[in-house]
Amino acid sequence: MKSIRERGEMTKLQILYEVSKKEIPYLRQKDIANRLGITIQAISENIKILIERGYITTTDGKSPYHITLEGIDKITKEAVELRKYSDEVLKNMDYYKSTWPAIAAENLKKGEKVGIFMKDGILRAAKKEKSANAVILTAGMKNEDVALTDIHGIIDIERGDVVVITIPTIQEGGSKVADLDLIKSTYDSGLREWGIDEKFNRVGVLGTVAYGLCLKLAIPIDIEFAVTKSTIEAAKKGLNVLILAVGKMTKNVLEKLEDNEINYHLLDGHQEIN
Repeated sequence: MKSIRERGEMTKLQILYEVSKKEIPYLRQKDIANRLGITIQAISENIKILIERGYITTTDGKSPYHITLEGIDKITKEAVELRKYSDEVLKNMDYYKSTWPAIAAENLKKGEKVGIFMKDGILRAAKKEKSANAVILTAGMKNEDVALTDIHGIIDIERGDVVVITIPTIQEGGSKVADLDLIKSTYDSGLREWGIDEKFNRVGVLGTVAYGLCLKLAIPIDIEFAVTKSTIEAAKKGLNVLILAVGKMTKNVLEKLEDNEINYHLLDGHQEIN
């Protein structure tokens, strides 16, 4: 569509439309410029081109301007094309607005009604009815992405818990004075100490000493960049996160968790000295 593809064509179409109104006594370039929000010079240059193309006539190159039959035909054709284009855009936006991706928890067919739920921070779909339900728009095998539509209900999402262990700084002795048993047992047991029988879904580290401790204890690291922000997003999606934070880095983490109303537990990772 020329009015969209080529620079300045939409402006020319707008000028043609303004001229077509046949306002009395007559329309001035200044009036058109004010309505379109562009300079009088730009209006003058575009009008010259429209006159050369035969879409506008004038006796002396100045107003009053009159639209020709070719100009009317131009507006009509471009308006129809614009309407088709806008209809297509709106149709696509409606599709995306009403369509959500999920991972199939089992083989699913198009048109099937499914329950949707969060698992490991990812939206999933299965044939069992849930508090939120939808209809499969595109079929998929187990563990494939599928498109959902006609979504209704509320997805049950319980926020995850965060455990923060403060790690000694290198000036304090680093990993050599860290409570390795506490750190490893906390990772292995998850949230049992707080009466929750769940493991950690993610592990984040803040600081080089914390990174080295995970290597020493064979604890897999999932988050090492944008740790606080990632932890908050993960917890909001129901994931439990263990964070090893060196020294004063802990303070910023706790403040952000509190600001986002994330439940957390704080442990001191320094080795006890008898």
